[in-house]
Amino acid sequence: MLEKLKTEIELQARHLEVLRVVEANQPIGIMKLADILDLPYHRVRYSLRVLEGMGYIRASPSGAVATERALEYLDSLDSNIDEMIALLEGMRDSPSHNL
Repeated sequence: MLEKLKTEIELQARHLEVLRVVEANQPIGIMKLADILDLPYHRVRYSLRVLEGMGYIRASPSGAVATERALEYLDSLDSNIDEMIALLEGMRDSPSHNL
């Protein structure tokens, strides 16, 4: 039941790592990202497409760059993760009638 959630978290973690590397090394191309992250080119390309669709990065002639929206997302990331951790911990500790 939780396998799909685990798979989605792993995918989001990859997108987040790509975003962090873009932000730290911008502008950066796909090949350089793949080398830094030690990921296959097609996975990096997919993450870049997703991040661009969400408005977190944009393409430039020199490579991907992070947008202001990405910086805001990264600034609020810790609190958002804390909220999700609390939800997951509640699932473990909560009797079923409280759901």
